[in-house]
Amino acid sequence: MSEIVLVVTRWLHIASVAVLVGGMLYARVAMFPALKVLPSEERMEVFSRAARRYGRIAVAAILGLLLSGTYTILAFPGRSPRYHMVLGIKILLALHVFAVAVILASGRARRPARALTGAVITGLVIIAISAWLRRIF
Repeated sequence: MSEIVLVVTRWLHIASVAVLVGGMLYARVAMFPALKVLPSEERMEVFSRAARRYGRIAVAAILGLLLSGTYTILAFPGRSPRYHMVLGIKILLALHVFAVAVILASGRARRPARALTGAVITGLVIIAISAWLRRIF
């Protein structure tokens, strides 16, 4: 039974990252350039509508990450100090991505393209750190 829980937890974590970072990447590299053909006011209206819809999905992904990440930390407490240091950095970077997702979904972002660019870069760095964490114990 515990093996099933570990697999489901891992899947939830990876799927949540894919939804959160993938959605932001899509918005930045596909949606923003496509919207440039619209006048400024219409462009922001379309983006705001899309951001509100994505916001619900982003919140679910954030909750999935928090639940699966917390479970994993509690299930495997005996890690090295170096592992915990890198994990702490990863968590702080994840908070940046979470904050950008919430701000974009609320429609209060003044420069959404810039916010998305930063969040996508941070998300990709987090994925790289995650790959490294799998190797350090």
